[in-house]
Amino acid sequence: MPPQVEPPAPAPSPASAKYDPAATATTITSITDDLLREILVRLPSLPSLVRAALACRTFLRAVRLPAFRRRFRALHPPQLLGYFTDPCRTAFPAFIPFRSRSDPDLAAAVRGSDFFFTRLSEDGDDSRWAFNGCCSGYVFLHNENTDQIAAYNPLTQVLHIFPYPPQEACDPYYLDFRIIFSEEDRRLFRVVCVRRRRRRRRTLARFSVFSSDSREWQCFSWVDTSMPQPGDDKSTAMPLNEFDRLVYWKHFSQPYIIVLDTGTLQLSRMDLPPPLQDMGSTEFKLGQTKDGRLSLVFIDHLLASKGMLAVWFRRADGDGVEKWMLHKIFALSEFVDFSMCSEEYHDVIVHPAEVIGDFLYLYLCYDGYTKCCCLSLCLETDKVNKFFDHSVHPYIMAWPPSLVCNKEDLETKVT
Repeated sequence: MPPQVEPPAPAPSPASAKYDPAATATTITSITDDLLREILVRLPSLPSLVRAALACRTFLRAVRLPAFRRRFRALHPPQLLGYFTDPCRTAFPAFIPFRSRSDPDLAAAVRGSDFFFTRLSEDGDDSRWAFNGCCSGYVFLHNENTDQIAAYNPLTQVLHIFPYPPQEACDPYYLDFRIIFSEEDRRLFRVVCVRRRRRRRRTLARFSVFSSDSREWQCFSWVDTSMPQPGDDKSTAMPLNEFDRLVYWKHFSQPYIIVLDTGTLQLSRMDLPPPLQDMGSTEFKLGQTKDGRLSLVFIDHLLASKGMLAVWFRRADGDGVEKWMLHKIFALSEFVDFSMCSEEYHDVIVHPAEVIGDFLYLYLCYDGYTKCCCLSLCLETDKVNKFFDHSVHPYIMAWPPSLVCNKEDLETKVT
């Protein structure tokens, strides 16, 4: 008689299975920091990241690393909050917000900011402030009556006031100011001032650096830019972002760039690409790509019907040597609506305003500067967007101090 095989016992149904909460529960603490960063880096904008990061300490700790900050910036365009219009010499600039109905966090960031500069008093003649420029989320204003400079962040409402650099009691419109923060501690910063002047047909420049530690200015000797061209009176000084300790100064038509290392306070010189060294009628702007490389945008012949716009990136070649490499060339006529020209003026003047990330902002001036508009050009996709019909200064949201880990913070400590 063959052996009898008993049928297998039926599997327990889900209803009869014993429930083990410890084995099935999933909480936020079950997500590793690496996975959490993969989620947060995909948020649509910097205001959305700030809102999420401040929800709990776990989120905030995950995003405070420099590596996460660099990756988020590489995946997202610069966060444009709006524009400051060109003000009168003794008036606060008017702010025009960038409206996006699809991003309520962006609208909330604008609503919570102080773009009326309420912390700067205007009582009396000694408190009249005038617009100087924007940098790293700060707006620079100067007071010719009190010889003071104010750096104000409308988002955080942090205000720094300091005196003019020594021996720089000149027209503040000939002074360029930039602020640079320590990557280890956002409470530490340096302000770089560049003054330019003409002397005996030479164009000179001088750097001054203000330290938040000493509360004093350190001034350098005058630098001769050499071989000035007639009418050369324009320059620009800029750090690439609020944590970059290098400041670059490019004269209007000279064949090199002066580099100031604000950490070591050493000056060095960087040559332009060889094709650009002999171009006297060229306007330059420096910037930084999403991968952190130096970029150079120049316009040859500012008349749109005749000129071109070229973009150069500084990268390592096959031998590992850093050099300028041509990226793209555009005809200026690609950006111009010639129907806006009157019969009296047949051409348009094009100026590069700012280079922020992979975006170039251009001013287009019609009818002898009586009509202006602002465009943005994505250097990666070649997409052009028109924003306003007047000259403006883009205001870019800087990386918030709350999302930066100070050097004395422990990994699990949140201040």
